Amino acid sequence: MNDINFVETDTNTIKQNIIAGYEELTGISLSRAHPVRLFLEALASIIIWLLNQINFSAKMNMLAYATGDYLDHIGLLVGCNRLEASKATTTIKVTLSATRDSVVTVPAGTRVSSEDNVVFAIDTDLNIPAGQTAATVSASCEGAGEAGNGYIAGEISKIIDNVGYVASMVNITTTEGGADEEDDESYRERIREAPEAFGSGTDGWYKYHTKSVSELIGDVFVEGPEDRVAAGESAQPGNVVIYALNKDGTLPDTELKNAIKAYLLSPKVHYITDRVYVEDPTVESYDVELTYYIDNSDNTQAVTIQEAVNTAVNEYVKWQRLKLGRDINPSRLIRDIIVAGAKRVEITSPTFTVIGPHGVAIADNVTVTYGGLEDG
Repeated sequence: MNDINFVETDTNTIKQNIIAGYEELTGISLSRAHPVRLFLEALASIIIWLLNQINFSAKMNMLAYATGDYLDHIGLLVGCNRLEASKATTTIKVTLSATRDSVVTVPAGTRVSSEDNVVFAIDTDLNIPAGQTAATVSASCEGAGEAGNGYIAGEISKIIDNVGYVASMVNITTTEGGADEEDDESYRERIREAPEAFGSGTDGWYKYHTKSVSELIGDVFVEGPEDRVAAGESAQPGNVVIYALNKDGTLPDTELKNAIKAYLLSPKVHYITDRVYVEDPTVESYDVELTYYIDNSDNTQAVTIQEAVNTAVNEYVKWQRLKLGRDINPSRLIRDIIVAGAKRVEITSPTFTVIGPHGVAIADNVTVTYGGLEDG
């Protein structure tokens, strides 16, 4: 789509038009040092600033250009609000030192932290019945954002608020779900998809609502009964399977998948005739193994080209895993390496591979060999 301007904003064009207009009306030719010309150029600077403000204001009414608060107000028109920063969550297992004859209550807000002092607090009162020694409860990071993500089971275990009879508190799931406030580009894309929410039960409807759960979610595939039938598989009417992929190309962990399912089954969203499941995308592993050569005429830039090639390979590996159903395409890898400055490339792996609609290609091993300089 071509860029548009609502008014002329080119500095030279505006100045020339102002001076030409004056000369036409007065019949006076203005030299470069003429006082009137200098005055008009000074006046033109103010006019140029005003025209740029007019152009900016007009563009802020359009989805493709709007940013910040302007974009928020466009979102309101279709009932789509920017996702606020969210806190990472996990499941905490609380263990008592011994069985008790009465209920032991661990109050909401009881805190436990990691070794690097990222603090989580349990969300609700946890009542451990008499005769039992352990129970689980959800917990949220005290600070919003991505800092609370990625702590694997067992890493959140330092009790900050001691509670009688409690011997240990430890996370049993990887912490996940923490996200910064939704950025403009992600929000813009959700606004484009927002009209899908006016219907119900369609693929677009499920995609829109799934992405509304967390800023972390980058891609979604919705599999309905008709998709399984088309693939030659048996299908139960009303079954809908959601496959989500994080923006960084990783798979959502348990906490985020549970949040997606809970949101899609909430009364304000749930399509009453559907049974909703959230499953992991199918991971298709592959290796990158290649040798590249640099033209002898580029020998003075060889080190720079080698760095550019390594960057290109890393970007390809990242690109490959950022979208569901993206085929493994070595032709793109060859193109990227040539653009980086290599003369030619010999690729042992990967080979072209078709990826299913709910699959994602993730590289296991990456081996890039510089074959040296060659003529031709």
